[in-house]
Amino acid sequence: MASALVVEGKARTIARPVTTADRPAKLRPWRSEVTSLQSSPLPRSPTGPDEFVEDSPAAFRMPVQAITMARNSSEAGFKAGMGNTKNSALFAAIMVVALILSGKASLAQLPLSQFWPHRTVKLIVPLGPASGADVTARLLADHLSRRWGQAVVVENRPGADGLVGLTAFLSGADDHALLFTPTGTFAALPFLHENLTYSLSELAPIARVTNTLVAITVPTTLKVNSLAELATFVRAQPGRYHWAGITGATDLVFSGFLKTAGLSMIRVPYRDGVLAINDLSEGRIEVFLSALVTVLPHVTGGKIKMLALTNRERAPSVPEVPTVAEAGYPTLQYDGLVGLFATAGMPAELRERIAGDVRAVITDPAVAARVAGTGQIVAPGTPADFDRSIEDQRAAFMAIAGSSGLQPKR
Repeated sequence: MASALVVEGKARTIARPVTTADRPAKLRPWRSEVTSLQSSPLPRSPTGPDEFVEDSPAAFRMPVQAITMARNSSEAGFKAGMGNTKNSALFAAIMVVALILSGKASLAQLPLSQFWPHRTVKLIVPLGPASGADVTARLLADHLSRRWGQAVVVENRPGADGLVGLTAFLSGADDHALLFTPTGTFAALPFLHENLTYSLSELAPIARVTNTLVAITVPTTLKVNSLAELATFVRAQPGRYHWAGITGATDLVFSGFLKTAGLSMIRVPYRDGVLAINDLSEGRIEVFLSALVTVLPHVTGGKIKMLALTNRERAPSVPEVPTVAEAGYPTLQYDGLVGLFATAGMPAELRERIAGDVRAVITDPAVAARVAGTGQIVAPGTPADFDRSIEDQRAAFMAIAGSSGLQPKR
């Protein structure tokens, strides 16, 4: 599919997803250069006094951002000194500008990350509404908006094993867009797709957030009650039955399972998990791998049943459901690691600050209880923690692929 990138009012079409190399430097987020103050006046923005135009010198942008951020600040220290949030924000803005004008602080000493966010933040989720990642993203958006004093919105971009959302995120060149995703969305893709146009180096881990519980489900009308019975059932009629998964990780692990077990099933691709659940409930497909939160209402309604969870441990919310390892199929085991990413180049101190805010939100008892109630395990972590977890998962996927004879396609 062609992607359109607008540069200086003109659209040029790129016959593949846009990558970092395609982006003009002036549109890439997290510009590191800070020019010196110049005598020309600050260009006025047609969108309002609190924004800057793209062509304005970088040095002029920071005071505007500082004032905007300060105006939205609600720090208790300023409240104590000035009596209310509005006055404290004005005081903070005056202090920032005064420090710059007096020479006590230069723009180089006031990194851009200190004033982030200064406008609406977008969380891109490469899965559809009501998915496990979507539910958590909306909880985070609500609470982070309160902490940051800026709107935080969720944008669902499902499709193509997560490639649609991932490509939209990387090609957007927006330093106020973050990617909230299961890491399996991209960690497994090299085994499933050829000629991928992105590099993992374009992603910067911010925070590990949850482990999603992933269920293997079948229609209640299917006369199987375990993975072993499913294998026997499928083996009796090769190539007749259908299965589906939503992320690249589910595709990889179930494809590996079929290969090692000598089974043949037809994979049905779905852009949205809701459609897959409907087809599963009606018996149009026989197996579906998805986040527990997505299928649980249909399990309760008696339309589908769970055979096993892919996670290492049983879920407290459904303690009667075994893990795949307990069921005798350890090659199906993986944890649905979910977290927050920025584009490469986001300052480390800002990633740490965002991770701290995410931890504060997700470990709040009320929020943690809501997350657990949707079939997820709260597992907050720093950028370094998240990076290590991603590497561990990639190693596990390599082992799964190796045991089933799959090789990276690029």
